[in-house]
Amino acid sequence: MELDRAIDLFIDHIKIEKGLAAHTVTAYATDLAKFRAFCGRRGLGDTDAVAQTDILGFLVELAGARLSVRSQARNLVTLRQLFKHLAAERLLARDPTQEIELPRLTRRLPEVLPFAEVERLLAQPGDATALALRDAAMLELLYATGLRVSELTQLKMRDVNLEAGFLMTFGKGGKQRVVPLGDAARDRVQRYLDEARPGLDAGRGADALFLTARAAAMTRQGFWKLIKRYAYQAGITRPISPHKLRHSFATHLLENGADLRAVQARLGHADSGTTQIYPHVTRARLAEIHRKHHPRP
Repeated sequence: MELDRAIDLFIDHIKIEKGLAAHTVTAYATDLAKFRAFCGRRGLGDTDAVAQTDILGFLVELAGARLSVRSQARNLVTLRQLFKHLAAERLLARDPTQEIELPRLTRRLPEVLPFAEVERLLAQPGDATALALRDAAMLELLYATGLRVSELTQLKMRDVNLEAGFLMTFGKGGKQRVVPLGDAARDRVQRYLDEARPGLDAGRGADALFLTARAAAMTRQGFWKLIKRYAYQAGITRPISPHKLRHSFATHLLENGADLRAVQARLGHADSGTTQIYPHVTRARLAEIHRKHHPRP
């Protein structure tokens, strides 16, 4: 099969049949575009012409371009998914990635915000305008639930039950989960719904929970810009992102005695191994606190 056709079929498969999120599909497509260009330079236009040596040559080229080991591994995973799908559909005689091992990764500990910085960040929007009430509700909800930013911005009005104190969200792979809300988040969202959202919606009947000034759904990029601005106002100098609040949510729960499996459920991790990183974070933070503050470090 022609390589271009095979890649198009695979992208359709992960988009339509697997229902992966748009940004995940874009990441796969970006990796495969690099591989397509590499094969073009080697005169490889057919999937059966791609050999193990070509896959290795592609990885060598990525390393030569100074891509991180993590990025190299991600590109190889993308190619594995492509050729595995083609083999399963009997569109490929052999899988050239089958015996290639992933580059060895060092495990990076996610950075988290100290609770004092989280409090300063959450206090920044204030309540003077409708947009400030919206931003305060989004920040509070993000930290209170550990949602991914895509999950936060995709919330619909029907997904939130403030009276019962929970929301419904769809995570990776379209998996639904129920997430409880604390009183602070519930109060913030309720005030936004009562005092700000009706004006932002202006009778248009939008179904997104969090709206822009034009009654459109807040985007991931738009919220990322907001959180950067509020972090600057709060005097937070370390790099910040919505995902860092998710890491902080999980770490602070564990530091205060939460069960690891409960945190796994709240984060929507299918594999407990993904959540296992957080106990390492709490131990590292406790060690740092000990070094700084114990009289005999």
